[in-house]
Amino acid sequence: MYRIFQQKVLSFFLLLLIGCTVPLFVLAQDKKVVIARIDYAHPAQIMEGFGASDAWTCQFAGLWPDSQKNKIADLLFSTSIDKFGNPTGIGLNFWRFSIGGGSGEQAEASGIRDEWRRQASFLKLNGQYDENAMPGQIWFMNAAKARGVKKFLGFVNSPHVNFTLNHKAFSSDGQCNLDFRKLDGFTADLVNSIKIIKAKTGIELDYLSPVNEPQWKWNEGNQEGCPYVNLQIVDVVKHLSKSLTQASLKTKIQIADAGQLNYLTNHPDSAKSRQIDYFFNPGASGYLGYLNNLDKSISGHSYFTTSPEQKAVDIRKTLKVEIAKHEGLRFWMSEYCVLGDDSLKGEGRDLGMTTALFIAKLIHHDLNYANATSWQWWLGVSMGDYKDGLVYIDKSKTNGRVFDSKLLWGFGNYSRFISEGSTRVPVITRDVKDFYISSFLKKDKITTVAVNNSEQDMQLELSGMDKKQKEVTLYTTSSLYNLQKSVCSARYIILPAKSITTIIGKSK
Repeated sequence: MYRIFQQKVLSFFLLLLIGCTVPLFVLAQDKKVVIARIDYAHPAQIMEGFGASDAWTCQFAGLWPDSQKNKIADLLFSTSIDKFGNPTGIGLNFWRFSIGGGSGEQAEASGIRDEWRRQASFLKLNGQYDENAMPGQIWFMNAAKARGVKKFLGFVNSPHVNFTLNHKAFSSDGQCNLDFRKLDGFTADLVNSIKIIKAKTGIELDYLSPVNEPQWKWNEGNQEGCPYVNLQIVDVVKHLSKSLTQASLKTKIQIADAGQLNYLTNHPDSAKSRQIDYFFNPGASGYLGYLNNLDKSISGHSYFTTSPEQKAVDIRKTLKVEIAKHEGLRFWMSEYCVLGDDSLKGEGRDLGMTTALFIAKLIHHDLNYANATSWQWWLGVSMGDYKDGLVYIDKSKTNGRVFDSKLLWGFGNYSRFISEGSTRVPVITRDVKDFYISSFLKKDKITTVAVNNSEQDMQLELSGMDKKQKEVTLYTTSSLYNLQKSVCSARYIILPAKSITTIIGKSK
């Protein structure tokens, strides 16, 4: 035992001698060497950023005392650093605002049992508008803006109950619940919501997503939701486009928040799938690409497509091929939390590294195999006992504790350092089990995220950086550290076991 201790201490001091100031973890001598090369010759997608949504919890958390809600906002949005150079937040640059369907005002009559899953709306049941009806969510919008968030999107789970067939914010029979006789009223309400948000925050939404996971039945009363087939989505988008144009709003329509990724490509449900071709092929009956205020992006959710791993990779490769058929079309992964994945056992929230490493691998796959230009988590703030939040809080409408998570900080290894406008460049390496690496170039800076999900420390030899560069800056998330800054020799980059590391250097 004493001999092993001597070896580990010797390894640590050797790193100091070669110029690596690292967090004080003990490094094993038998670490694996991984050789990787940045391939500048084949640039891929240009990144738009990373985000999360305010759904459900922020309507209450935004009413908490200033000290508590500012703590939450700092964790999500801040780009500041502490006195040691460590980030104080993960610097999201994209925030999704949930435009409610009126179930909050209906209360128990809404049929949605959990009041934390009901949503408020500016439009009241009596047809009048209350601009102060969503103060919690508005607070977080302003907090995000104050901390430098640049992109804002409004998304709709259900049309307001004033425009639904059953006067509920979920379907009674698993069929589309929008009363199409009131479609103009629905789109006018979305325009009014955009105007109110701008009046309260100065923010004119960059994007509006009018349907969300349209493939699901939404008939259980667990939350707001509305099914659509593709033909119905086309009708909604055309009317919404006209309403936005008449109101002289710059907001772009973003579609289609598909319930899982293969609904965008080759899912067998023909009325609800193949959405890339349906909406963006000029020869298709549902072609929408001629609309000036339709954003040339299509979004999907990574639910139920994450395991087994080869299947997950194949789904994303197919998606990449289909996107590439349409010039200029971009893919967003616009929502995910851990749901229905057998590879991540155990119910309940996880504040530790297991979920963080799982999600880091998923982000890698979505960026590298599907060419996602934006990656957005589901709940920015959660009070539940689920793996659905970046920040967790007590289930209280007035005050409580705030918990960060390793998932938050592991997500920050991407969101905090891969800025809008960065170009993903491939990284060539041998197939190394439980290891995932991706690089992003902006001007003369190369940012690399390496995920070591193995039980063994790794030494990374990364070529493709400026050969004159002697040192690189690392930010490490592990069981012990949250984006911990260190400076290391560019030749000897140490990746601790079960860690996510961001490497900042100069490009060649």
